[in-house]
Amino acid sequence: MPIIKSPSDLPARTSSIYPQPFQDACKGRFKRALTHELGLTQFGLNMTTLEPGAKSSLRHWHKNEDEAIYVLEGELTLVDNSGEHHLTVGMAAGFPAGEQNAHHLINKSSQRATYLEIGTRNPNEIATYPDVDLVAKKRDGHFQFFHKDGTAYE
Repeated sequence: MPIIKSPSDLPARTSSIYPQPFQDACKGRFKRALTHELGLTQFGLNMTTLEPGAKSSLRHWHKNEDEAIYVLEGELTLVDNSGEHHLTVGMAAGFPAGEQNAHHLINKSSQRATYLEIGTRNPNEIATYPDVDLVAKKRDGHFQFFHKDGTAYE
């Protein structure tokens, strides 16, 4: 049985899979993938830290994947279709698949904030980003990015 004694010791991914010009959208985000270390395949589990001013992602919603977050440390602002929501330690938020409630987290505080990010892993997915010219399509587990007119990002 795999056990992670200190998730903070796992390597953190600081890059984004977004195409240019969106590469820097998540600067100040440190994502530690727990899923692989635990031998899990049916859902994703990340421990993510946001520096002050950092964003979790571009605001988005998923067609086929559920997503949830649980705040471990600090304060976060959840931005969704209905506005801003202040989240503190112990609070959770969920985003059901197919619900067109585009969301992301921003650390508007002066301290680091850490949360767990949990989501289903559907091999085929569409993520829509209403604030920018971007649509992500995942086929057989591999993402491709498109403009809203359907042309692919290079």
